[in-house]
Amino acid sequence: MSIVINTPNGNIGRPLVETLLKEGREVTLISRTAEKVADLVKQGAKLVQGSIDEQATLDAALAGAEALFWLTPPAMRPDFQDWATAAGRLAAERVKAHGVKRVVLISSIGAQTGPGTGPVSVLKSIEEAFQAAAPNVVSLRAGFFMENLLRDVQGLAKAGALFSPNAETKRFPMVATADIAAKAAGFLLDTSWTGHRYVGVHGPRDLTYPEVASILTQALGQPVKYVRVGLEDVRQGMLGAGMPPWAADTFVEMYGAVLDGRLEPAEPRSKETTTPTTLEHFASTVLKPAVERARAS
Repeated sequence: MSIVINTPNGNIGRPLVETLLKEGREVTLISRTAEKVADLVKQGAKLVQGSIDEQATLDAALAGAEALFWLTPPAMRPDFQDWATAAGRLAAERVKAHGVKRVVLISSIGAQTGPGTGPVSVLKSIEEAFQAAAPNVVSLRAGFFMENLLRDVQGLAKAGALFSPNAETKRFPMVATADIAAKAAGFLLDTSWTGHRYVGVHGPRDLTYPEVASILTQALGQPVKYVRVGLEDVRQGMLGAGMPPWAADTFVEMYGAVLDGRLEPAEPRSKETTTPTTLEHFASTVLKPAVERARAS
C-alpha cells in the first residue's frame, strides 16, 4: 500500500518523498510533467501522470493507498480560490471512495478564520472536507515560511531593506519548509495516531520584523533595516514586480488579515509545534547565496 504525494516537486513535497523512499515506503507521485520527477521515479517512486483536479488521476493514484499527503498549490490562477477548494473537495471525495485511512494536510496559521484571508481562505473548507472523508486526518498549520524571504532578495541586495506592513512589535512564527516536510514525514511513517488533529508547525521561536532584520544583518554581512509600508505600497510593489492584479489583491487581503489579527495561530507554541531550523541557519545557507547573486547581477 502506497503513500500518495500530490505535490512532489515543491520545497515540502520533494524532501518528503526522499525521506519516505529512504525509509523503504512505497510512494506514488501525482505530477503533470514526468520529467520533473524522473529522478524520484529512478529512486523507486511510482508516477501517476496528470493533474490533481482530475478524478481519473486521483483514482489511479489512490487505488489501494494507505495515506495521502495533500498540499494546496500556490495561488497561480485568477480562479485560485474556487479551483483550490474544488480540487481539495474532489480529492477528499476520492479518499472516501477508496477507503484511504490517513491524510496529512498542509494548512496554515489562521486557517481557522476561513474567508477573507487571501490564499489561506481556502484551507478551512479543505480541512473540513478531508475530516469528513477519512477517519485519521492531521492538519499541519504552518507559520510563515522562511523561504518567503527569497521574495525580498532584490530589496536586500539593492537597498539593504526588508519591507512589510507588519507592526514593528508584531511577533509571528517562522518555519523552514524542510522542517514542515520532516513533520509531515513523521505523521506518515507513524501509524499509531488516530482521529482528527490540528498541529502547529512554528519554527524555533516567534520573531518581529526588526529582529528578523537584525538576524539578516549578521547572516548576510551587511546592514539590513526594516521598513514598514502600507498595504497600498505593498500592492504597488507587487504590481511593479510584474504580479498580475488578481494575485496582488489576494496577497494584500492576506496582509490585511495579519494586521487585523485574523491570521493568528490557533495552536499555542509547545514542544510539539517547535521545530529546529533557525532563521540564522536558513539565512546563512539559503538566503545569503541568493542575495550575493542578486548583488552581483
